[in-house]
Amino acid sequence: MRLADFILQNIEPILQQWEDFAKTLTPAADGMDSVALRDHAEQMLRTIAADLRTKQSHEARILKSHGAAPASDDVTSAETHADLRQSSGFTIGQMIAEYRALRTSVLMLWMPPEHVSKTDEIADVVRFNEAIDQALAESVVTYTNAVDASRNVFLGVLGHDLRSPLGAISLSAEVLLRSGDLPPKPTKNVSRIYTSVKRAIKIVGDLLDFTRSQLGSGIPVRVDLEDLALACEGMVEEARAYHPDRQIDFKSPASLAWRFDKSRMEQVIGNLIGNAIEHGQLGTPVTVALKVVQGHALLSVHNVGNPIEDGAKASLFNPMVRHLQNGISEYGAGAGLGLGLYIASAIVSAHHGDIDVDSNAERGTTFTVRIPSNIS
Repeated sequence: MRLADFILQNIEPILQQWEDFAKTLTPAADGMDSVALRDHAEQMLRTIAADLRTKQSHEARILKSHGAAPASDDVTSAETHADLRQSSGFTIGQMIAEYRALRTSVLMLWMPPEHVSKTDEIADVVRFNEAIDQALAESVVTYTNAVDASRNVFLGVLGHDLRSPLGAISLSAEVLLRSGDLPPKPTKNVSRIYTSVKRAIKIVGDLLDFTRSQLGSGIPVRVDLEDLALACEGMVEEARAYHPDRQIDFKSPASLAWRFDKSRMEQVIGNLIGNAIEHGQLGTPVTVALKVVQGHALLSVHNVGNPIEDGAKASLFNPMVRHLQNGISEYGAGAGLGLGLYIASAIVSAHHGDIDVDSNAERGTTFTVRIPSNIS
């Protein structure tokens, strides 16, 4: 009896072993009945049996072994199983263990009769393992996508809900500061509260932007004809006010009419200047420059300081990667730079532009933003 026939004729004992194993995956399996524990296992077994009975060319076998099997437009039973297991509280490790147990159960129960040649036996085992691996891959991808979606929704709700109380704190602190009748010490304390809550509001804004980008819609931009030089100058002046101890130079034409989203581009400029100040060497200037080169507006922000290591540059705009620079300074989410750069990169991409970095010990570090003029 070939393996496909064996699976179909012995589907009940195989499913019973699957159910018995699933019961041990606590606490998620606690209270689940037989139907819930078996969940789509029968459909997966029938799909695997059908696959075993299908002729497979040498080229198709190679593609499958490379993970390049033809994608199906329909939702597979393995994908549905992953969704249900994730929503039921099973960990991804427990779901993977189910497939491992299923593989072992089928192969242990199957005893090829003597008339099945060794070649056919090996072929069946190989095809079965390929089918199990394909189902496992589908489940893992679906499970991780479900986790990512749940996380992003949670972050979005969290960021949205934090805005109201933070706004109330900010407004109250601002009213107290403007009253002008507070003694020096309370004024200093309220000023600290105001500065800290403004920073918290910025973090929440970055969090919401990150969530939007992860949900697939991207960071929205509203492009209009504005003065890019004026926008840059405004952010430089704001940075000077926040950091009176730092020298920030600005080189730009008097005005530059360009099509861009003013508030979003101010966000990019502010992030880049803030990073340059944070990682720049004390006593050295931060230089912001704006010019037009070959139909692109080029905005550069330069600072002198410890260079970014070559190994860190490739993932510098990835908010999930953290890099240490010789134990002295950090580039990445740990230093508050990774998320800001990621959002800046997403905003620039929404303008059909790009952002890159040049960094070494002699020249310092320069981030350059390129924005084309023909943005619709």
